[in-house]
Amino acid sequence: MSSTPKGAKARKPFYKGLFFQVIVAILLGVLLGCVAPASAVACKPLGDAFIKLIKMLIAPIIFCTMVSGIAGMGNMKQVGRVGAKALLVFEIITTLALIIGWVLVEFYKPGSTLHINVAQVDTTAVHDNMAHAVGAGHSIGDFFMGMIPNTLVSAFSEGEILQVLVVAILFAWALAALGTKGRGVVAIIDDFSHVLFKMVDIITLAAPIGAFGAMAYTVGKFGVGSLKELGELILIFYATGAIFILLVLAPVMRYYCRLSTWQFLCYIREEVLIVLGTSSSETVLPRMMEKLVALGCSKPVVGLVIPAGYSFNLVGSSIYFTMGALFITYATGTPITFWQELTLLGVLLITSKGAAGVTGSAFLVLAATLSSMNLMPQANLEVGLALIFAIDRFMSTGRAIVNLIGNGMTTVMLAKWENELDHALAVDILSGKKEPNLALL
Repeated sequence: MSSTPKGAKARKPFYKGLFFQVIVAILLGVLLGCVAPASAVACKPLGDAFIKLIKMLIAPIIFCTMVSGIAGMGNMKQVGRVGAKALLVFEIITTLALIIGWVLVEFYKPGSTLHINVAQVDTTAVHDNMAHAVGAGHSIGDFFMGMIPNTLVSAFSEGEILQVLVVAILFAWALAALGTKGRGVVAIIDDFSHVLFKMVDIITLAAPIGAFGAMAYTVGKFGVGSLKELGELILIFYATGAIFILLVLAPVMRYYCRLSTWQFLCYIREEVLIVLGTSSSETVLPRMMEKLVALGCSKPVVGLVIPAGYSFNLVGSSIYFTMGALFITYATGTPITFWQELTLLGVLLITSKGAAGVTGSAFLVLAATLSSMNLMPQANLEVGLALIFAIDRFMSTGRAIVNLIGNGMTTVMLAKWENELDHALAVDILSGKKEPNLALL
């Protein structure tokens, strides 16, 4: 006779859970990369395909959730208030991340013992990336102009998050101005969003395959032990991300939100593992929105804050920028003054907002920023970027994980600030007393 109480939902065997499956997939990917590097590199399309499947849904999901979320707020004043609070918190958090990264890299000075001979380093791998980065432009004017799509459709076809945000806000504003005439459209969009999230659930079943392919390619292509000389930078970067979460975000979660950071990290462990395998935080954007709503954060706040955070609240990328920039100066022996460092920090406060959560985009922003500032000879810059490029895949994973955690915790904080957090429900779910209802969005 079954011991499960009548009406209770039976717990799935552990091996059927996504958490276990992704762990196994990542380990198998590492193993294949070590044993058969050539075969592992050939698995790259598995990871790329999973990322593309998720990315094709991100633009419409952001649009639908933002429109229905803003409509749910009832008035544009509340939207403006939440948006203003979000931007303020984003700026404070990313500024702290830049400063912490700056302080730690100044203390440890990674790369200072490399004494790189500029003439002996092959920099051909970064030429195309630098040309693309410089050509794209990252001035303040370029940034704001880049927020405006060429056409209404191009915002979705090109998958530009900031452009989709602009279209969604304008669309929701127009619906709010229509009053009762716009309610039917809001209902249709809300129903359509349920279909999109169900598609995400279906695609997520392939997450272990995607994580396996991406991890196998990473280890097979770059090797585990081939980058020992640059391991210090990687180690300091990951340690800095952990320090930022523990010393900045965790105390706010504990004393302001009155929630456990450890329990929250356990709650999003599947998403963290998927990001670990794919090196892209965008792969779990829809799932994070579902989980935060299920945790007790209001749908309007989640719909507005999470998508915006993917462009304005990139904590991991901010740490990477300061560390990467100063590492290049140390490794190439390029002198830089304290005031130049402060200027670099100020410029990065702006350019860091243009690094979306896509694999490799942060490297382009770093290259564009350093190229535009003329802090060092071009040869030194190319050599330094070549060194960073060699380990960027490993750094990208850390950036994406810290970005994910930072955006999740920031959303909870803003929901609490707006009195849009069901604290009792959040405590019950994080402690395991209740199962999250992931069908709320």
